[in-house]
Amino acid sequence: MKREMPKKRRKIKFIKRTCRFCENPLEKIDFKNAELLRKFQTEKGKILQRKMTGNCLRHQRILSAAVKRARELALI
Repeated sequence: MKREMPKKRRKIKFIKRTCRFCENPLEKIDFKNAELLRKFQTEKGKILQRKMTGNCLRHQRILSAAVKRARELALI
């Protein structure tokens, strides 16, 4: 019997992104700013994850709360 070699798995490298809100503290996350919030959503309206947006945990939480609030007020 031949012994099969195990398949090598490819390592996926993620690009380390810096949080745009930490870099630019003048840019505020506000539920009224619909243009900014749309950048962090898919076409269907789902909030993009931190790996995709590059936000830090603190700003991602603020962003998700702002998106949810804007949905309630029908701004998005």
